[in-house]
Parts: sequence; structure tokens; C-alpha cells
Amino acid sequence: MPEMSRMVEIWIFAGLGVMVLLFLMSGMARLYRKAGPHEALIVYGLGGTRVVQGHGTLVLPMVQVCKDLSLELMSFDVAPQQDLYTKQGVAVTVEAVAQIKVKSDRESVLTAAEQFLTKSDQEREGLIRLVMEGHLRGIIGQLTVEEIVKQPEMVSDRMRGTCAEDMNKMGLEVISFTIKEVRDKNEYITNMGKPDVARIKRDADVATAEADRDTAIKRALAQRESAVAKAQADQERVLAETLSLAKQAESQRDLEVKKAQFLEVTKRQQAQADKAYDIQTNIMQQQVIAEQVKVQQIEKEQQVKVQEAEINRREKELIATVLKPAEIERQRIETLAAAEKQRLIAEAEGQASSIRAQGEAESEIIFKKGEAEAKAMNVKAEAYQEYNQAAVIDRLFATMPEIVKALASPLANVDKITIVSTGNGDASGMNKITADIAKMAAQVPALFETLSGMPLSELLGKVRQLGDKTPKPPAAPVPPVVEATK
Repeated sequence: MPEMSRMVEIWIFAGLGVMVLLFLMSGMARLYRKAGPHEALIVYGLGGTRVVQGHGTLVLPMVQVCKDLSLELMSFDVAPQQDLYTKQGVAVTVEAVAQIKVKSDRESVLTAAEQFLTKSDQEREGLIRLVMEGHLRGIIGQLTVEEIVKQPEMVSDRMRGTCAEDMNKMGLEVISFTIKEVRDKNEYITNMGKPDVARIKRDADVATAEADRDTAIKRALAQRESAVAKAQADQERVLAETLSLAKQAESQRDLEVKKAQFLEVTKRQQAQADKAYDIQTNIMQQQVIAEQVKVQQIEKEQQVKVQEAEINRREKELIATVLKPAEIERQRIETLAAAEKQRLIAEAEGQASSIRAQGEAESEIIFKKGEAEAKAMNVKAEAYQEYNQAAVIDRLFATMPEIVKALASPLANVDKITIVSTGNGDASGMNKITADIAKMAAQVPALFETLSGMPLSELLGKVRQLGDKTPKPPAAPVPPVVEATK
């Protein structure tokens, strides 16, 4: 029993001790104050005034008092109710926003505690606003409306610099000062912007016009370059077409040249063949004539022997009357053949090369013909040397119609005669042509007298004498000599 009662007493004392300890701990917790990062504790009383920031402290009851001072940022509007006058005397209304806080150092906290520790937040902001508005009024009075509107940062900098000393005296600092709006009742600010607006509008119009001008210039340049490129393309196209046509013309020309060359070779060979045939024909004719002359020479050989004396006597006369005209006729024929050759060559040069070869062949054939005729004439002349005067006269009379025909041949080639009469007597018009023909006919006897070398009356007398004479009997053929054979 005694032990149990003793145990009970122990548990009672232990419970009381725990209760006392808990009471003491709760009392100590109420006396211990902690300062957050956004505030400062001002403890004054026993031991003087001290500032507690960022940690806790024990505040003794009845001998010490602890109050907190907010270090948070204070933001409020600074908008004076009265109009502010600028340096120009223009009344303006300025609305700004200020951010202010208590400095974090101990002296500034103590200074701010002296000024605002017993005041509410509204009272403290009111005091600070009055100071800020006063400084703002002074700064606005030193500036123009243009400076206030166009340079708000400069106003803010001046405001912070001007208020710094007063704020420092209150333990405060200006974090920022921003002008929200500047107004005036006389629309000065509105009108102030009009020149700039007009200038900006003018600059915009000028820039637009310059841009339109540059666009038009660039468009014109682009169109010109496009036109130049198109013209160059057209020129290149025309040049290509011209070159193509030139190539086609060259090909066609080469083809025609080859055709002409082939035709020329063909015609040249044909002309050479024809010329060879004509030459061979002329040679054969010459041979035939030569054979005929030989036959005639053989037939008249006996007559030549009988009339040798007469021939010798008439030889010079025959040479003068027959051989010389024959030589002249031969030269005339050669001259005509050469002239004909030259004419044909000149005509052939204006034609294709194939025609030229044919013309040369024809001219050569004509020349060969003339040469053959000349040779035949020489053979005839040699034969005529053995004729007597009767044969010569006979030959002259036989060729008289041909001579007269040759004299009249130019008139036969005339297609049309236009007579222009001047009325000068009988020697005009058709009478003139008749008289000319009569003169030409009258020249025929003189021509025969020139060719025969004797007057026409004497020539006719000789013809009459030859007609009266009886022909001599042909000489008896000479028998061939036969050699005796042993």
C-alpha cells in the first residue's frame, strides 16, 4: 500500500512538471517574435531601440514593446488635383505612378520608423504623395509641353533625382516614377501633334510618290528590257530564218550547179560526138571531092597535054582572073567562119556552161566547115588552072545570078520598111529605094569586069567567039605501055 501511494505521488509530480514545462514553452513562444523578409521589427523599451530583420528576437513583456514596419513596395498614383503650368504657361494635367519603399539599411529603417511607425498606410501614402506632387509641380514648371510629352523618361529621371534627398530624409527610396498621361484643356497637345502628323503625312505621300515613281521607272525599265529582249529574239529568229533560207538557196544552187555540170558534160560529149561526126563527114566529102578531081584530072590529062601551050600562055591570065578571086573567096569564107565563131562564143558566154560547150562545138564545126570549104576551093582553084578561058567565062556567068541574089538578100531580111518622106523631089520615099536598087544592079557589070580583068563588051565578044567555034574532037587515048615478058 505504501508503495502504491508513493508511485501515485511520483506520477502526479511528473504530470505537474510537464504541465509547467508546457506552460513555460507556450509563454516563451508568445514572447518570441520573428521578422520576415518583407518587414522589420522595431523593439524599444528595456535595452533601447533595436531593429530586427530576417531573424527573431525575445520581447520581454511589460518592459519592451515590438512593432513591425513593412518593407514592401508601395505603389500609388501621383495626380495633382490642380493644373500644373509649364514653362510656356500652358496648364496641363499630369498623371503618374510612383513605386516607393523603405530602404533596407538600419539607419533608413529607424528613420522611416520615426516618421511612419504610428501612422496607417493611407496616412503614410498621403504624406509621400504630397511631397511627390510638390516636386512634380516644380519640374513641370521648368519644362515645355513638348519636352513633357516627347521625353517622359527625362521627367522621370528628374523626378527621381529631385525627390531622392527628401525621400532619404524619410528613410525611403524611389524605385520608379512613370508618367501615365498628360492632358490639357486647350488642346495644345493635340494641335502640337498636327504639324508632325502633317509632316509625317507629307513624308508618307512623298515616299508613296517616290515609290510609285520608282515602281513606274522599274516597270518602264522592265518593259524596255522586255522589248529589247523581244527585238533581239526577233532579230535572232529573222537571222536564223535568213540563214536557213540561205542554206536552202545554197543547197538548191549546188543542186542546180551539179545538174548544170552534168548537163554540160552530157552536152559537151554530145557536141564532141556531133563535131567528130561533122568533121569526119567533111573529111569524107573532101576525100570524095579529091577523088572526083583526080578523076577529072585523069580524064583531062590528054587534053592538058594537047592544050599545054595554050595553058602556059593563059596561065598568068588564069591566075589573075580565077586564082586570086578564089583566094579572096577563101579568105572571106574563113573570115566569116571566124566571125561566126566569135559571135557564137559571145552568145554562149551569156548562157550556162553547158550551152557554152555546145556553142564552142558548133563554132568549131563551122570553122572546120569553112576550112573544108576553103580547102575545097583551093582544090577547085587548082582545077580551074587547067580550064581554058571558056570555062572561066562560063563560071562567071553561072555565078552571076547568085551574086545578084546575094546583093538583094539584105532587102529580103527586112520585115518592115517605114518611109519618112521629106518631099525633096524625086529622090525621096519609095523612089529613093528603087533608085538604090537600080544602082546596085548597075554595079554588077563593073563587078564582073573587076573579077574577069576585062571590059564586059570584050567578055561578051569572047563568049560569042567561043560559041561560033566547033569543039575539038577529044584526043585519042594513049595506049598503055606493056613490057614484054620473057
